[in-house]
Amino acid sequence: MNTTAAAIAGAVTFVWLGMVLAISFLEAPLKFRAPGVTIPVGLGIGRLVFRALNAVETVLAAVVVLTVALGDAPAAVISLTAAVAALLLAQLAFVRPRLNRRSDRVLAGEELPRSRSHLWYVALEVLKAGGLIALGVTLLTA
Repeated sequence: MNTTAAAIAGAVTFVWLGMVLAISFLEAPLKFRAPGVTIPVGLGIGRLVFRALNAVETVLAAVVVLTVALGDAPAAVISLTAAVAALLLAQLAFVRPRLNRRSDRVLAGEELPRSRSHLWYVALEVLKAGGLIALGVTLLTA
């Protein structure tokens, strides 16, 4: 792979990974432990934060896809790029809309049991983080 393309894609991949780790695995669970943060307040904050994260992820994914496409990437890089992009797409197209509908109901005062959609989002987030690690490492050696 062209070294400039690999360097750009690698840097963007690790920035993306850092954002996912910081928001999804640090900020999201901790906000509900803060004094005075109720479920509605936490959901409201979470919706804003994840909307922003997903918007930035979409831009970062586009940069990685474009750089990989133009950089004469090996098959492993192309496969990993496609995998992380597909995981992000699954979160945005299938899981986030369900979570948004559910949080609308909770914010309207409805008492609901724990959400399985949330577990799907977390599972996809773990897979995406693993994919980003693999992609970043592969780009370092490309």
